[in-house]
Order: sequence, then structure tokens, then C-alpha cells
Amino acid sequence: MERNTKLCKDYSYYLKIERAMSPNTVAAYASDIETFLHWAGKEAEDVGSEDILAYLAEKKVEKSGDSFGDSLAKSSQSRLLSSIKSFFNFLITEGIIKENPCDRVEFPKLGKYLPEILSQDEVVAILDSVDTGSWMGTRDRAMLEVLYGCGLRVSELCALTIGNLYFNDGFIRVIGKGDKERLVPIGDPAIDAVNEYLQARPLDFGSEFLFLNRNGAAISRVSVFNMIKKQAMLAGVAKNISPHTFRHSFATHLVENGADLRMVQEMLGHESILTTEIYTHLDSSTWQKNILEHHPRCKKD
Repeated sequence: MERNTKLCKDYSYYLKIERAMSPNTVAAYASDIETFLHWAGKEAEDVGSEDILAYLAEKKVEKSGDSFGDSLAKSSQSRLLSSIKSFFNFLITEGIIKENPCDRVEFPKLGKYLPEILSQDEVVAILDSVDTGSWMGTRDRAMLEVLYGCGLRVSELCALTIGNLYFNDGFIRVIGKGDKERLVPIGDPAIDAVNEYLQARPLDFGSEFLFLNRNGAAISRVSVFNMIKKQAMLAGVAKNISPHTFRHSFATHLVENGADLRMVQEMLGHESILTTEIYTHLDSSTWQKNILEHHPRCKKD
């Protein structure tokens, strides 16, 4: 339907320009809406809550056989519903409809998901597993040091440029979600690893991006993911990990070692402290010790 196609294009433009969402997020939202409208087989303004409920129910059935179980089905439904609700809110602002059909649809209740984390020994084992005998080996070691040492998202790592490095001041400049910039402290191990990589990197590449593939182009997220899987296997770490595991492990280790949660929030680039709390769960002994040390009724004379 031509009208739906135009609305989807306008919606994508709205997300990109007015909401300042990243290209990946815009593409994901637009894909969700295009798939849903094609399934509904009607004009967007004619969609009702019953259509949305039927679509989500069908998707739940499709996911029920997934090896990840019902938790993935609920999270998938929640993400789809968020995309659809956002689209119909856009139609309201454009004066095309008056009510959002998603208002009558309840979001699935989700439990808190705590991803896999690495121990500090496992992080060291993975770092030490990298063969730095080639320039790509020094690159992989540097990427792991920065990914863990700065708590970056993989997209932030891949987007780093040489101009983002302020090693004399001990910071790097990161472009996060919504093109928001933040300064992130970087320690000596990561600085040393990056400098070693830059000395080994072929001079004829001349790219502004920091981490490059064998052809001199910016490294992709998929390449980083595959590299991490490979190094975890070589290090004998059997956990199911991804680039985000290093970010989560970094935040967890910071809080366990006494870092202030607000500072961790700023370093990770989280808009809400609630997100940081979920990503930095503490073991009970650390949590108990911290509370009792600062509790006004437990202080000793």
C-alpha cells in the first residue's frame, strides 16, 4: 500500500531527525512497522488494538520453539509493541489518528535480565590469549583492552577515530546513542595496547578510524563479535559471551570495587540510573558490607 510506504518513510525521517536516534535503531523500528503493516493488510489508520494483539500472539507462537525460551518471546513482544506504539504516537502528532490503538494493549511483564559476566581472571585470560605477533593481533588486544577498560558499546568501539584519543589527558571521546558525546577515562594498559597497535598498523591505510580490518576499512561489529568468541575459546572460557559482556563485566567490577554508581552511570552513558543498577548487580557480601559500613545505626564509636 503506497500510503503505508510513505508513512513509514516519514516515520523513519522523524526518528532520525527529531528523535536523533541512531541509524541502527531507526532501521530496526522501521522494519518492525513495515512487517506489521504488511501482515495487517490494511491502512495504518484503520489498525485496531485487536490487530496488534493478534500479531503479538502470532509472534509469540513463532518464538515459543526458540531455545532461549519464553523470556525471549516476552522481550520480543515488548520490543515490537514499543515500535508499534511509537509509530502510532507519530501518527497522532501528524493528526492522522486521534487515539493510539496500543493504549489498550498491555506490555508483557519482564523479569530483570542479568547477562553473563566474566571474572577478572577470565578477562585477563582472554586478553593473554591474543597472539600479538601480527598487526591484527595487536589490534585485537587493543580492542579488548579498550572494550573492557572503558566499558564501551561495540558500536562505540568501532566508531572510534584517532582524533577521539586524548591520551595525554587520560580520556577518549565517545559518540554514544543519539549522537551524544561523553568523555571516558582510559587507563595505562589500554593506552599502551593502543599505542602498540598504532605503531604496528600499516602506514598506507591512512584511515581516520582507529580500529581497521585487513582492507583498511573500519572494523565491523560482527568482526569484533567473532574475534571475542575465538579468543574466549582459546582462553578456555566456556561462557556464552559477546562484546557487551565486557561492558557489563567492567561495570560490575567497578561497583564491586567501590565505585560510585552515579559515576559509573556517566561513564557508561546511561540516561537512567535504573539501567546502571540492573547492569551492575552486586554479590550479596559486597552489598551487605557497603550498607553496614555506612548505616547510621551500625557505626561504632
